[in-house]
Amino acid sequence: MNGKLLLITGAMASLMACKHREQPLVKERSPRQEFPGLFEEVQTARIFPDSKTFADCAPKASPASVLQSYAKERTAAGFDLSTFVHHHFYVPAAATSAYVTDTAQDVIAHIESLWNVLKRLPDTANTWGSLIPLPDPYVVPGGRFREVYYWDSYFTMLGLKESGKIDLMENMIKNFAYLIRTYGFIPNGNRTYYLTRSQPPYFALMVQLLVSAKEDHKQEILTTYLDALEKEYQFWMKKPTEGQHAAEHLITLKDSTKLNRYWDRGTWPREESWREDIVTAKKSPLQDAVYRELRTGAESGWDYSCRWFEDGKSLETIHITDIIPVDLNCLLYNLELTIADAYNMKGNTLKAQQYKAAASIRKDAILRYCWDPKTGFFRDYDFKKEKRTAVLNLGGMYPFFFGIARAGQADSMTLVLQKEFLYPGGLVSTPFETGEQWDAPNGWAPLQWMAINGLLNYDKNYLASEIAARWSRQNIRVFKQTGKLLEKYNVKDTSLTGGGGEYPNQDGFGWTNGVLLKILHMQQQGLLNNGKNIDTL
Repeated sequence: MNGKLLLITGAMASLMACKHREQPLVKERSPRQEFPGLFEEVQTARIFPDSKTFADCAPKASPASVLQSYAKERTAAGFDLSTFVHHHFYVPAAATSAYVTDTAQDVIAHIESLWNVLKRLPDTANTWGSLIPLPDPYVVPGGRFREVYYWDSYFTMLGLKESGKIDLMENMIKNFAYLIRTYGFIPNGNRTYYLTRSQPPYFALMVQLLVSAKEDHKQEILTTYLDALEKEYQFWMKKPTEGQHAAEHLITLKDSTKLNRYWDRGTWPREESWREDIVTAKKSPLQDAVYRELRTGAESGWDYSCRWFEDGKSLETIHITDIIPVDLNCLLYNLELTIADAYNMKGNTLKAQQYKAAASIRKDAILRYCWDPKTGFFRDYDFKKEKRTAVLNLGGMYPFFFGIARAGQADSMTLVLQKEFLYPGGLVSTPFETGEQWDAPNGWAPLQWMAINGLLNYDKNYLASEIAARWSRQNIRVFKQTGKLLEKYNVKDTSLTGGGGEYPNQDGFGWTNGVLLKILHMQQQGLLNNGKNIDTL
């Protein structure tokens, strides 16, 4: 982003935000850029068990001053790197580290009390740390995730709406609009080291959720956020240069069909997972080229899953940039329809028709390239191999959620879902066990909700209710045992919690709280029953 554009976007964001509060500074330099040499030394030395900790540390003085001290002290006898870091940096605590569960509370009361624990007030300008200050209050996921996260926040908002915290939900949407207007997209999270990528584009769903909470204000809401919706769309739809078939997120297939993939602009190890990425690169046939694949996997939110692996089992064979994910394209289909709706509200029927037409074309492409009649399920498409990928995964349920699947497809998908994905604690993300956290035996709140709501859209209430019942029972069982609501759960063996991946299972936890509260309220209202004990095991 050049200097003029940076100033312009920053000025636009300031005008859109509250006038009574000074706006945070626009920041783009990450810790690796601010502390060259020192950053790599600290991460390699493993001063902290979690690579993310140092990436989140804020220096007590300017980076130049810290680097000057480092250059002077590092050659002195008895120099200790850990002592230096703790002297010159503020080390963050986990988001929920000071919270103690009241075990006398039921799970609903526990979730209601957690909103204040996970809530953050507007940030003050932090010139030197990696945190990107946000102008309005927001909710963090919990544990090591001390900042707001993009797609997590939609599922958190489901619970905020159930709790009647509409103002907080709207504040979070304002923050995301601020990020779009400032940077041209919503980063993975509000950290400078996330500015090379986004996450699954849920902003339109957030705006629609706000509309559902304030139906009398639909026109005002849609027109207020139209510019942000359209700017995010432009981020995903950036056109390739002449003669190329791909440009970052946009792929043009041989028949001129345009669909989208995930894509991170970075080609170096993730700063929050520095050591882990270097270890993976040493084992990978792609060598340093694997860094972009790993970073892109983080943009997908599924970091990591055999869904993205060439050999179906090993992280070092990740090739996500070759893959057109069905769920991403369903989300962009919804974004196109939401923009069309907003233009209708403004009375611009020509623009509305253009976006409706784009959505229709995308829907046809999803049906053509991602529907697999052999297995009766939607699959991702490998555009380099020109065939669907081998791994069944719950991303295939997004056409249910957005009403893209046809009636016959819905019937076969329901059978596949029961046979391949359903276990005593809910749905696995994929049927395969690889040791990665987005594979079996783990289940995740966002994917349970996308499947449950999608099934309800096609009147598959019996299966939606069964999944909801199994998932909520597992959440509550672990809560009663541990006093915690977790990031993910073992849904195959309900005597265990969940694990796998790069870091321990986290508690808090924003999207688990939101989805569970939504499910429990729907059960209380009779919109979901307690399941019918489907024997699929």
